[in-house]
Amino acid sequence: MIFSDEVLTLAATVIDANRAAGLTVVTAESCTGGLVAGALTEIAGSSDVVDRGFVTYSNEAKIESLGVSIDILDTFGAVSIAVAWAMAQGALKHSHADVAVAVTGIAGPGGGSEKKPVGTVVFALARRNDPECKIADTKFFGDLGRSEIRRQAVLCALQLLMPG
Repeated sequence: MIFSDEVLTLAATVIDANRAAGLTVVTAESCTGGLVAGALTEIAGSSDVVDRGFVTYSNEAKIESLGVSIDILDTFGAVSIAVAWAMAQGALKHSHADVAVAVTGIAGPGGGSEKKPVGTVVFALARRNDPECKIADTKFFGDLGRSEIRRQAVLCALQLLMPG
């Protein structure tokens, strides 16, 4: 099994809740490398809910696939609320989904700094027909190891995808 029972249970709940709400989702992932979309599509019947997923690991991919502005990347850095929000907006623009979740962060073991240490992960959620929905948050998981940081990020992203 690729995913833990905790991840699969939450993914199934997300699929069921969004199906019941008539919503489709898109993911825009950097540090999770497609694990959020992978967890969702591990659930039978997920095609009712999952429109697509973007793995935009490099800055170039964020620019080319999601339309993230180079100015935003240069000003705030890839691991920032501004970039996560732009990723979520870009995922909506380049899909047919109702809801987008974006994840960008530093899974380590290297790449951290004093201001953005390893374990810093930023999330954003955007809804197509709800411009007032502007959810973005930064989590500091700590240097738990690459796999655990990514697992925690997947759980947070899935929780954000629960219809509210």
